[in-house]
Amino acid sequence: MRTANNEQQLLQGLALNDRKAIETIYKQHYNMVQSLILNNNGSPDDARDIFQEAMIVLFEKVKSGSFELNCLIKTYLYSVCRRLWLKRLSQQQRISPEVEKLEETVPVEEDLELHEQKDLDFQVMERSMKNLGEPCKSLLEAYYLQKKSMVEIAGSFGYTNADNAKNQKYKCLMRLKKLFSQYKK
Repeated sequence: MRTANNEQQLLQGLALNDRKAIETIYKQHYNMVQSLILNNNGSPDDARDIFQEAMIVLFEKVKSGSFELNCLIKTYLYSVCRRLWLKRLSQQQRISPEVEKLEETVPVEEDLELHEQKDLDFQVMERSMKNLGEPCKSLLEAYYLQKKSMVEIAGSFGYTNADNAKNQKYKCLMRLKKLFSQYKK
C-alpha cells in the first residue's frame, strides 16, 4: 500500500510543480524510457524529447484535477512514451516491428489527442498574437503575461484612466478572438 501512497504523493507534487517530485519521477522512470527509445531506432536526444513530452501530458492530466491514475506512474509514462515514439517513427517512416509488440501499456490515446489539440491551439494563438498588431499585442501581453494592473497599463499606454484601458483590452481581445477563429479553420 505504501507504493500507491508514494505514487499519489508524487502526482500531487507534480501538480504543485514541486521540483523534488519531478526529479523523483525523472530518476525513477527516465532510464526505462531511454532504453525503449534507444532500442527502437532512437537517440538519447529523442529519449529526452519524448520523456519531456510525456511528462507534460502527465502534468496536464494531474493539473486538470479529474485525473485518476489506475496503474503505476511507470506504466502510464511508458504507454505515453511508446505512443509518442511510435507516432514519431511512423511520421519518419522508420517504424520498428519490435516496438509494436511491446506489452505493458495502458490506453492513452485520448490523453495524447488532448495534448496534441492543446499544442495546435497554442500554435494558432501564437500566430494570432503575431498578427494582432500594436498596441493590442503589447497591451494583452502586459495584462496577461506581465500581470500588470489596468492602472499601470493606462499609464504605460497613455490612456486617460483604467476604464479606457479596460475597454481597449476588451476590443483587443475581440480582435484576437476573431483572428484565432480564422486561423483555426
